[in-house]
Amino acid sequence: MNHKFGLLPKVLLAIALGIGCGLLVPGWVARIALTFNALFGNFLNFVIPLLILGLVAPGIAELGAKAGRLLAITAALAYAFTLFSGFGTLFASLGLLPRMLGETTPVIAPDDGGGEALRPFFTVDMPPLMGVMTALLLAFVLGLGMARIRNGKLKGMMDDFKQIIERVIARVILPLLPFYIFGIFLSITQSGQVAGILGIFLKLIAVIFLLTIVLLLIQFSIAGAVARKNPFGMLRTMLTAYMTALGTQSSAATIPVTLAQTVKLGVRPEVAGFVIPLCATIHLSGSMMKITACSVAVLMLTGADISLATYAGFILLLGITMIAAPGVPGGAIMAAVGLLESMLGFDDNMIGLMIATYIAMDSFGTAANVTGDGAIAVIVNAIDGPRRAA
Repeated sequence: MNHKFGLLPKVLLAIALGIGCGLLVPGWVARIALTFNALFGNFLNFVIPLLILGLVAPGIAELGAKAGRLLAITAALAYAFTLFSGFGTLFASLGLLPRMLGETTPVIAPDDGGGEALRPFFTVDMPPLMGVMTALLLAFVLGLGMARIRNGKLKGMMDDFKQIIERVIARVILPLLPFYIFGIFLSITQSGQVAGILGIFLKLIAVIFLLTIVLLLIQFSIAGAVARKNPFGMLRTMLTAYMTALGTQSSAATIPVTLAQTVKLGVRPEVAGFVIPLCATIHLSGSMMKITACSVAVLMLTGADISLATYAGFILLLGITMIAAPGVPGGAIMAAVGLLESMLGFDDNMIGLMIATYIAMDSFGTAANVTGDGAIAVIVNAIDGPRRAA
């Protein structure tokens, strides 16, 4: 019963209620919501390094344990497509968004004013055990180490820790997320910024949908050139997987359909059986596109400077960090929060807007990830084919 009312409807309802209550409720009610937001935001900051450590390290260990030629080819293609999506979206966003936003004055007020009425009643400090970059480096060291050594004790402990973190996300963070977004939109409405933000919100969804179509056309054109097949015919075949992913919002849940449609593209079953489940974890072009475009828009709304050098580092690290994304809606954005804070300087309000916008478009990104998996499988099949025949 509960599962039918998914995360996306809850987030949309939270936005609508936040706007409605922001127009009606007195300041002390808004401060109650902001007190919850302050506590939740601090808890999120505490959990993020643990999330990165608990999800990235076992993910890297799993990849290393399957070491082989096919793995290296698949991982390289998945990462290359993810980076291509990130940098392509960055330049497209920098070209398109300023024109769409016009001469917009910063719409999101910096988090240093707002008067007593828009302050929480109290906060509880929850310092994280380590910084985001420390957690990321430790995850790389542990993951690569576990892939090399044959002793399974540490791997077993990290797998258990991963299960704990996934439960914290699924049973604590995601259920409370709509309340957090409610508080953010209530606060934005009371400060008179909501009309500008909602207009940009809708334009951004349209831009990202168009960019996902362009991305898929490019991916399948490359696959078609390598395998000497019609890219439009392949895209038509993968449409079933695309539509399934729109409904499930999960790459993992769509694997059986993606697998069946990929075999119909002429990919050998043993290649498809290896590439598709792997790409459900490591190929995140659609997620990368959403996070990049949304973060550029949010930075523009705050009037912050956008550094290409900083963004390049952000995209390169994000492509690896998102491997940690668990198979739940919104997983990739949860894995990315640490980098948004540490590299792009996002505060709690900006993170809340990012999460709301991301989840509103979660279906498009997941569908792009899943459909692109078919293109990668076609390329891997073409590269591996001559060797098998020999």
